[in-house]
Amino acid sequence: MQVIENLKVKEKVYIETLENGLTVLIIPKKETEKKFIIWGTNFGSIDSKFIAPGENEITTVPDGVAHFLEHKLFEQKNGTNSLDTLTAIGVDANAYTTTDHTAYLYECNDKFYEALDEFMDYVQNPYFTKENVEKEKGIIGQEIRMYDDHPGWQVYINAMQCLYQNNPVRIDIAGSIESISNIDKDILYKSYNTFYHPSNMCLVVCGNFEAEAILEEIKKRLLPKEIIGEIQRIYPEEPEKVANKECKKQMEVSTPIFVIGIKDKVSKENMVKKHIAIEVLLNMIIGKSSKLYQTLYKQGLLLEEPDMQYEWSKEYAHITISAQSKDPKKVYQGIADTIQEYKKHGLELEHFDRIKRKIYGDYVKEFDDVADIARMFLADWMKGVNSFSYLEQYNAVTKSYAEEILKEVFLEDKTILSVVEPNSSSKEEK
Repeated sequence: MQVIENLKVKEKVYIETLENGLTVLIIPKKETEKKFIIWGTNFGSIDSKFIAPGENEITTVPDGVAHFLEHKLFEQKNGTNSLDTLTAIGVDANAYTTTDHTAYLYECNDKFYEALDEFMDYVQNPYFTKENVEKEKGIIGQEIRMYDDHPGWQVYINAMQCLYQNNPVRIDIAGSIESISNIDKDILYKSYNTFYHPSNMCLVVCGNFEAEAILEEIKKRLLPKEIIGEIQRIYPEEPEKVANKECKKQMEVSTPIFVIGIKDKVSKENMVKKHIAIEVLLNMIIGKSSKLYQTLYKQGLLLEEPDMQYEWSKEYAHITISAQSKDPKKVYQGIADTIQEYKKHGLELEHFDRIKRKIYGDYVKEFDDVADIARMFLADWMKGVNSFSYLEQYNAVTKSYAEEILKEVFLEDKTILSVVEPNSSSKEEK
């Protein structure tokens, strides 16, 4: 078993790749009673076109299949639902789908191994019928309609559709009412058998465990599977240019909400280093201690610090800055002006160092909670990254490197604005 230790946070991760290809990551936390497990497959909403191992033909599945499969996996042949079974045991269980992976998880203090039986059983034993698939379409259809009426989700998905012309990150993770209508049990089984092979999965446990002992417990519950070939994923070519510079939608909100997006290119190397630099830059530009934020706050144009993210996978990369404002255009312009000012005069060293220390503190805090640790290691594994890399690359991010990234990534022609503003009825009520 490979052991990687980070002395800065005094944590170790034990890594084992089993004979069937499954990667197991174990992060012991002796000082806590809480135990957390998450089992993820490298199959997300963008993976709708692929060549399965051993085949030559391209398979195209409807949008929303990864999310649909996540919902269906809980249903068992004996009529029970594994989510209900785990909840009844007293553990906090859940699942989620992202653009690049699907994950199943639970958290508990007691009954971990009793829950492990059910957990590893349902993930490895899909049960789809014509009837239960049709029933699920109604449930997921309601969820899609709910998100259609959710301003926060609409302003985000509209931002993705402004940023991207072809990349499937622009499509809703759940798909559409029309796309899920084309899902049947054969599509689900084909997707499951292709993407839920252990060699395409990673299981992470964090808590008061002995690494060798928990690994043996996991092995005991694994079904025998032979190694298969690689999945060939097919993604459309994505132009560098954004699809649209601006999008506006009217919904029932009291104050406009916005997302400013900046499209980036995925580099084969140094994505972690770049990610750290971008987080520092975002905090310097519009974080709570920035001059711009203080100005906008005093003017009543921002009432709280915006949410700032750098989202990336192997197929896309972009920045999002989101918040509420009565005048999103002024916020957009303020950010654009500040970026130009920094490009012209450079970053102020004392401010850069202060923000960099804050970012480092945020990274260290992520190692406080077993759930945060496990989710982080899984999400980073899906990108081909070890989570310790963020702590190890921290010192490599210098002021001059951040200034290079500012000039390379923060480009006006790659920046978009998505706004959801009050509709006429909302304005009248005000």
